[in-house]
Amino acid sequence: MQAQMLAPSAVLVLWSVLMVFWMAATRFPAISKAEKGSITPKPGIRGQDLEPALPDKVNWKSHNYTHLMEQPTIFYPAVIILAIMGPAAVDVLLAWVYVALRIIHSLWQSLVNTIPVRIGLFTLSSLALAALAVRAVMATLFFDPGVAP
Repeated sequence: MQAQMLAPSAVLVLWSVLMVFWMAATRFPAISKAEKGSITPKPGIRGQDLEPALPDKVNWKSHNYTHLMEQPTIFYPAVIILAIMGPAAVDVLLAWVYVALRIIHSLWQSLVNTIPVRIGLFTLSSLALAALAVRAVMATLFFDPGVAP
């Protein structure tokens, strides 16, 4: 069951990598098309410095990539803890629910980006993550070595 528990994490890692390529594939052409003088190349320029000169739809991919580097950092250790402790089927299901909702959230934010739907998707994924976190705490805090195989 360890592989089944780790698979959602692997998929979310791959999705994050795909998002960075999608971001680059939309950002670089937009930078090339930006009005002269709207982007001043300088040492140490950051992505957020480019935002005023780029279309919103281009920036949405960058915002989503940033989001994939935030909350999922809690997801990964919860999954690892559960994989080590011996996950139950519900743990695997919760991990897949979280990943599916994050991918849908990414697509929504990158393509449509209406706030009510985004908030709904974020809330649902956060609830799945909270359940995973509680399960990870229960698996470790209430671990009984006498029952372990």
